[in-house]
Amino acid sequence: MHIKAFRVQNFRRLKNVRVDLDQKTTIFVGANNSGKTSATHVFQRFLDPKVRFQIYDFAADCWETFNRLDPDAVDAEMDLPKIYFDLWFEVDDENVHRVLDLLPGLDWDGEPVGIRMVYAPRDSFSVLKNYQQARKERKLPKDNPGAAYKPWPVDLTDYLSKRLTSEYEIKYYVLDERQCDDDLKPKAGYEPFYLGSSSSGASTKVGALIKVDFLNAQRHLTDAESHGRAEDLSRRLSRYYQRNLQKFETDLGALSAIANSESALNDHFEEAFGSIFASIEHLGYPGATNAGLVVKASFNVQNMLSTSARVHYMLPPVNGEKSQVLPDQYNGLGFKNLIYMAVEILDFHHAWEDVEGQRPPVHLIMIEEPEAHLHAQLQQVFIRRVFELLPGAKQGFRTQMVVTTHSSHILYESSFQPIRYFCRDRVGGVLHRSEVKNLSDFYNGEEKETREFLQQYLKLTHCDLFFADAAVLVEGNVERLLLPLIIERNFPQLKSCHLTILEVGGAFAHKFQELLEFLDITALVITDLDSIEPSEGAGLQQDESEKGRACMTTVPGAVTSNETLKNWFPKLSSVDEFLNLADHERVVERDGKGAGNIRVACQTRQLVEWGSEANELAGRTLEEAFALENLDWSQDPSRRVIGLYIMKSSELTLGELHDAIFRRVRNLDKTKFALGLIAEQDSTWKAPQYILDGLAWLSNRLSPLASTSSLVPGEGK
Repeated sequence: MHIKAFRVQNFRRLKNVRVDLDQKTTIFVGANNSGKTSATHVFQRFLDPKVRFQIYDFAADCWETFNRLDPDAVDAEMDLPKIYFDLWFEVDDENVHRVLDLLPGLDWDGEPVGIRMVYAPRDSFSVLKNYQQARKERKLPKDNPGAAYKPWPVDLTDYLSKRLTSEYEIKYYVLDERQCDDDLKPKAGYEPFYLGSSSSGASTKVGALIKVDFLNAQRHLTDAESHGRAEDLSRRLSRYYQRNLQKFETDLGALSAIANSESALNDHFEEAFGSIFASIEHLGYPGATNAGLVVKASFNVQNMLSTSARVHYMLPPVNGEKSQVLPDQYNGLGFKNLIYMAVEILDFHHAWEDVEGQRPPVHLIMIEEPEAHLHAQLQQVFIRRVFELLPGAKQGFRTQMVVTTHSSHILYESSFQPIRYFCRDRVGGVLHRSEVKNLSDFYNGEEKETREFLQQYLKLTHCDLFFADAAVLVEGNVERLLLPLIIERNFPQLKSCHLTILEVGGAFAHKFQELLEFLDITALVITDLDSIEPSEGAGLQQDESEKGRACMTTVPGAVTSNETLKNWFPKLSSVDEFLNLADHERVVERDGKGAGNIRVACQTRQLVEWGSEANELAGRTLEEAFALENLDWSQDPSRRVIGLYIMKSSELTLGELHDAIFRRVRNLDKTKFALGLIAEQDSTWKAPQYILDGLAWLSNRLSPLASTSSLVPGEGK
């Protein structure tokens, strides 16, 4: 038995999303403020009675609904906003008896079993009446009615900020999968069967099926960083004991008793923690070079009241001598974090096994950002072998893990299938909503060759595509080196967005098209025209162009050999057709649905002046376009190191100089060219116009992100 999926509505950023869970480990990824944390916190709100809802847990448009209600017009039929949480389970034969009360009917035939939890008003009419009464009782300032201070409650949202838990409760329903569509959304007119509310004990039906534990990102290993009233009391008593220390240091009987206790406890701890430390060895610690682990009792008269057993680190013995033991603080943060997570996960598992009464068949462990303080290799080992920490699963019981991460090393250690990508839903310009993409859908729908190429590329480059606001795909090393400088000079506002630059080459950029469109990521593709001579014959076919030789863009009938252009613009082939594209036509259409989120930037005609001549010309490559658009600058003999200088260029016509530059670029050391530009530290050269046009489009697409400096409370999670 395991959780198949869950759906959330009206909870923070999650207006209406479905999230499918892998049977073992699911990975939540996405840019900051995309809703990953909300997807884990919703489990706490609905399944942990100690965690209470707040008004900020409602989606922002719910606040608008609250505040639009007329406080003087109370309607018993008025529908107040609710938060919905649907859990869907796949049930095996061993656990059918556990879900008998949740089956939709006697004709159930193994379909997923669904439970709907709704955070709803206990009674909508009473909520509005109580709100109305509170408004009548508030005391308005008489002398200054226009004062900035407004007494509580200003509106219904303000009222519920203090009265939410008394006015709302969780209600439980049985869902029938046969009355839902393929996306597990209940069909119109379907009314789920009501089980009861949290006050009537209906929550026990959910608690009997699932136990959820959370391993938060803020983790501490030692008592020194813990908080709480008991800790403060212990420290106070310890300081008192320290002040009176001299009175007890001569009591040999007490010191002897402490030593005997330490020895006995050390033997006990060795036996009790031996299995845990053995399990940690599966994660690669201590390995061959790191210090081993041992728990030692640490009793002394100075801190008797505040000190219990602590973790120590045992160094390997040298020359047969006794091993040296170091205190906890002498080990690195990364290994502390790794050890803490391992111990916590094991403790969660043992607590699940020891549940009093009937043990829930599903154990969900949510781990937030496990990469903290861990180097890349250790992150990969953790996600690859975390399940090996746990004892073998018993029949009918299953542990599932959800990992939220910003680490590409953790992300790409597995295939696309367990990845759930959280992204901002830009429909209607509403940036505080999220949607969730199930990468297993992409994995199953993509061609095997393309799928394997993308997985290998993303894994080897550790790119941060899944954490970015937008992607820029570039032709080669020159664009990758120069683009940050061009952005800094011309579009500094883009520096406040999270861009990922992928060097994919002109022959492979099109392989990213399906992935980019699936993820709905804004992408700018910077590539070259790569003009070549046309094949003989009037009936020129696109694939025949591959037989041609490189030529200038001015050659009549020249075609492109660039795979990116040919795949993203299959109806075009000649260079003139690409040069004549209007700016809006350079945005790739998406399945006949109009312009999508991908724009292709390649060379365009620009006015070039040389002496008394002027003509509109286009380069074949970035380097040629740069030379043409910075002709006087590049032909300055002092800039010979850049590699574009032509001897006696002043004696050449514009056409002759263009031809000479075309030939020079063919043998140019392009990396040296890029590094030379960077080293020049000269702000007078101009970036090629086609790159500037592309970046201007990208900046305009991301402008809401760049200008949004504040978040609505509760929406950035």
